[in-house]
Amino acid sequence: MEGIEHRMVSVNGIKMHVAEKGQGPVVLFLHGFPELWYTWRHQIIAMASHGYHAVAPDLRGFSDSEAPASFTSYTCLHVVGDLIALIDCLGADKVFLVGHDWGAQIGWYMCLFRPDRVKAYVSLTVPFRPRNPKIRPIEGMRAFFGDDYYMCRFQKPGEIEAEIARLGSKEVLKRILTDRKPGPPCLPKENPFGIKVIPPIPLPSWFSEEDLNYYARKYDEKGFTGGLNYYRALDLNWELTAPWTGEQVRVPVKFVVGDLDMVYTTPGVKEYVDSGAFKKDVPCLEDIVIIEGAGHFINQEKAEEINNYIVDFIRKF
Repeated sequence: MEGIEHRMVSVNGIKMHVAEKGQGPVVLFLHGFPELWYTWRHQIIAMASHGYHAVAPDLRGFSDSEAPASFTSYTCLHVVGDLIALIDCLGADKVFLVGHDWGAQIGWYMCLFRPDRVKAYVSLTVPFRPRNPKIRPIEGMRAFFGDDYYMCRFQKPGEIEAEIARLGSKEVLKRILTDRKPGPPCLPKENPFGIKVIPPIPLPSWFSEEDLNYYARKYDEKGFTGGLNYYRALDLNWELTAPWTGEQVRVPVKFVVGDLDMVYTTPGVKEYVDSGAFKKDVPCLEDIVIIEGAGHFINQEKAEEINNYIVDFIRKF
């Protein structure tokens, strides 16, 4: 795709697939679930054209990167460790960081653990959320949103994988990637992904059949377990990050989200972002951008707009 190069690198005891293009300061892109390096295809080309070295790995467990078997190998410390090793492999001292969905959460951990390696951070869709020392994440989610909340439904190994296999990865990916329903996503036991054979779900203009086929092929090859293991390590992350309770994020940050985003419209999130609490936890938060009419997969849906926001922010540093 337009000169994007691919290679495998050894990082932190695993093999990682990396897509990259361009020369100059490194912009490191972190994808979410259920995504791949491919979610950044528009940004890679745009950043390279602006004189940056755009780098988008498949995170551990995804696509062509290695996938350790146990969910205990998917903690924030493991993944940030992978990224520090990748940055070293690239020969960079510091990088510009861009994250979306789970990649955004990993980005926050990166800024928290190793701010010395991050020049500036653009977080898409997921704001920083301080650790609550009084309750484990899954326990809190069950209490607030119930057992059908998607992160709760992802906890039991093999269960949601079996449901995806029954429905077909292409149909499930299509449903998730085109969903624009605001609020906390829930997956009821009956037809958890709300898939209807008739009428079929139409693809939006920003996501082609070719795009969907690429995602489906990679998930058919690799499976979903690696990505789901990030959710299964949530409580373990909570235990491991106890030393950072109350710590602020002290790197320059820009936050961009769609007003229809499922995270932003989850109870409590919009209030946190808009009230000033977010700025208190991230004192170097320079800008918050709310894009009207945009959903969760904002870097694909509003690619050109997101490209401009990234370039306009990082060129200041």
